[in-house]
Amino acid sequence: MQIIPSSRPQQKRSLTESRLRDAGLPLEKYPVALLGVRGYYLDTMGKAGANDRAMYDDAIFLISPRTHLAFNANCDPGAFRKGIANLVPGIWLYKLGIHGWSKPAARRYLALVQAGQVTVQRDDWTRPVSGFFGINIHRGSRLSVSSLGCQTIWPGQWTECIETVKAELAAARQTVFPYVLIEERK
Repeated sequence: MQIIPSSRPQQKRSLTESRLRDAGLPLEKYPVALLGVRGYYLDTMGKAGANDRAMYDDAIFLISPRTHLAFNANCDPGAFRKGIANLVPGIWLYKLGIHGWSKPAARRYLALVQAGQVTVQRDDWTRPVSGFFGINIHRGSRLSVSSLGCQTIWPGQWTECIETVKAELAAARQTVFPYVLIEERK
């Protein structure tokens, strides 16, 4: 089974800005932002009309005054399992930080981590819950999306993503940025 589409997501800057504003984000306050689109490849990959797990069928767009980039992403957990967390659509604050803080030092790396509480819907739970769950945005792998609830970027695009986010945050003098997650509806 193919887990990544044949090309990067394509979306004009004006549509990214419009989607961020429609979600309620004041772009004037946050010049650097990320937009996650769950189900971006809704009818291209996996089951038609469904947002599948365990594949890079989503998109994350980075926008700043100087750039607009798209990345193949996974915005879902990699599997269904009791208690697994799935970030709900909304506006969430993130920052640069370390992914895998509980792992040996050699397996930790720079990622985008929660800067505030997020809300998740856990598999087999009836109500969403909010808190600090470690729902990071980090590098996935070539064989799987490497997600137990985190948002992941295709590994061949990860270095460009994290280095550009770091540079754009520095240029804008931002320490936190919004990650806006929406769901594609066709």
